[in-house]
Formats: sequence, structure tokens, C-alpha cells
Amino acid sequence: MSKDDYETFKLGDWELQSGDKIPDAHIAYKTFGDPNLPAIIYPSWFSGMISDNFWLIGEDKTLNPAKFYIIVPALFGNGQSSSPSNQPSPAPFPRVSFYDNVRAQHELVTKHLGITHARAVVGWSMGAAQTFQWATQYPDFMDIAVPFCGSAKTALHNQVFLEGVKSALLAAKNTCSGGSGSIGLQEGQGQPDVRIWSTREKDVGLKAFGRVYAGWGFSQAFYRHKLYETVLGYKSLEDFMQNFWEKWACSKDPENLLVMIQTWQNGDVSKQEPYNGDFEKAMSSIQAKTLVLPSKTDLYFPPEDSEYEVASMKPGVGKLDIFPSIWGHWAGGPGDSKEDVEWLDGHLARFFAENQPGTVAGIIQNLTGLSVSSG
Repeated sequence: MSKDDYETFKLGDWELQSGDKIPDAHIAYKTFGDPNLPAIIYPSWFSGMISDNFWLIGEDKTLNPAKFYIIVPALFGNGQSSSPSNQPSPAPFPRVSFYDNVRAQHELVTKHLGITHARAVVGWSMGAAQTFQWATQYPDFMDIAVPFCGSAKTALHNQVFLEGVKSALLAAKNTCSGGSGSIGLQEGQGQPDVRIWSTREKDVGLKAFGRVYAGWGFSQAFYRHKLYETVLGYKSLEDFMQNFWEKWACSKDPENLLVMIQTWQNGDVSKQEPYNGDFEKAMSSIQAKTLVLPSKTDLYFPPEDSEYEVASMKPGVGKLDIFPSIWGHWAGGPGDSKEDVEWLDGHLARFFAENQPGTVAGIIQNLTGLSVSSG
């Protein structure tokens, strides 16, 4: 299936939380299955194309198009939805939040696809952040939420990690980071550098970006056991650096990456009405039965953060289970570890079976949960 096989939905001039707007915005998406089947929303992850979500969809998987109508929407900045790379001219891209992305997805799902209720929202990494966002922004919209290897609020250590990869990328353009949650400022000036990246700047910056990211995506144990050789088939560590990490990074647009990093660094489900910064209040609003799945070796989404998220939900709403994996963040996707795919799919299958719609527990949950107006 071609990675270019997707559709777009026009949003018009899309107003953002920041007060800015994306002119003539659009959201890219792909669907699987019959629209009359129960819907599953499965958002994209950091840098991921829509096709990068296909690994968890199939007739042999829990996300089975024969049983569900699966909707894969793309993040703003991924290059398929509105992004710097598909804008008509170089200009600072508006500051986009997870709230803005999920509101656009809600518009797509309800007004364009005609879905009034979803069976589930699921996602990996930034897709997990969007899953938490869905569950707090539209808490009565879905029965189930399954965020894996992600968070409801971007931790300070996670922001520091992102500052490292961002600064490595910006350095190739002689630009300094504007700080966590900002993109960058031109050296010695107070205005964003909006000129087009030269071929050399892209090459140097993206390769540096990939090599810094290499220390975070997989765990220490992954490298210690040389799984890049024994499982992934690379000849050496340098072969892995060049033909996995640099190749991945160089396939991306630097400005797109910067927009998604800014979205990620500012992630926090309490940054919306009616929570106004109260994280525990936001998490306690979740009505959907929620299965939170961190990896025990994830270097930027550690299980301790997930434990706090589940503890902040109402009793009986959240459940925590931990990938017993040395693949680090990559335990949750995008399908490179076959054992972790089987583990994840098995947990999805059991959780879906345990939380069928219309059960007594589900009815009580819907009657007692907090409803939020998102505007």
C-alpha cells in the first residue's frame, strides 16, 4: 500500500489555542473498514506518516478492519496535514497544540465522517498524547482509550531530551533554541529565521538530529545486547547510525520536525477549559476505560509517570500494565520488535473484550463521568 494513499479534509482558517490560525488548513487521514462498524481513532506519532501506523492494523490484529472502522488522522506538521513543507511560502508556522490537533480530528470524525461515538482511541508516543487529549477534551466520545509509550503531560526530562535534538538540528542553521516550547531564534536577533534551509544545512542538521535521537529511542540494554545487529540486521553500530537513524532523519523536513517538537514540548491535558492547569482534575475527568501501557525501559516516558496518570483517574477507570521489553521507547512501535507487537496486540484484545459497550460498568461510568464542552 502506497504511503501517499490518503485523503484530506479542508478545515478552512483553523483557529488555534495560541490565538493564531492556520490559513486554509487541512487534515490528512486514511480509513480502513466499513463506516457502519464501531469506530477506532488511531492518531499518528512524532514524524510518522499515516502509513507508519499500518503495522498495528490487519485482519490478524485487534485493530481489524473487518470488525472496526479505523481512522488514522495525521498530526499538523507531519508533512501530510497542514505543515511548513506544504505551505505556499516560507513563514513562521503557527504554534499548534495537542488541543488544536484533536479539535481538528473531532471535526473530521464528526462533521466529515459522520461518527458520533468511537469504540476506542489508541496511539503510540505522540499518538498516546493525543489519546489522552481525546479522553480529556471529549471524555464521553469513546468507550476505551489506550495510550502506549506516551504521556498526558510532557515531563521536564522529556522537554530536556527534546531540547537536545532540537538544538542539534538548529545549530546547522546557526540558530539557537528559543527554549522549551519555542522553535528557535536566529543568532543575535530576536526574530525567527524563516529562510529556506540550504541542502548542506539540511544534511548536516538532520544527520545530527538522528544521531542525538539514537541515544533516546532505544534503551541501554538494547545497545548492550546489540539487537541492532542480531534482530534488525545492521552490520555494526556505525551502520546502524547511518542507515537507520540518519536515514530516518534525512527523510524528514526540518521545519516540520520543529513544529511537532514544539507541540510535544507543550503537551499537557490540563491546558484547556475547564481544568486551567489542574492536571489531576483533567485526569479525573476521563470517562473512557483507559489502559496505559508504558515500556519499562523507555527513556522519556518512564512507568513512574504513567503510574501517576492512572492514580489521578477516578477509581476503576485507569489500568496500568508495563511492556516487559528492552526495546525502550520502540517497544510501543512502529512494529520493529515482533515480540512487543504480539504483547501489545494481546493486551488490546483482552482490554477490548473486558470492556464491551453496554456493560453495567460502562453504563455507570457514562452516568457518573464529567462532561466537558470544548467549544
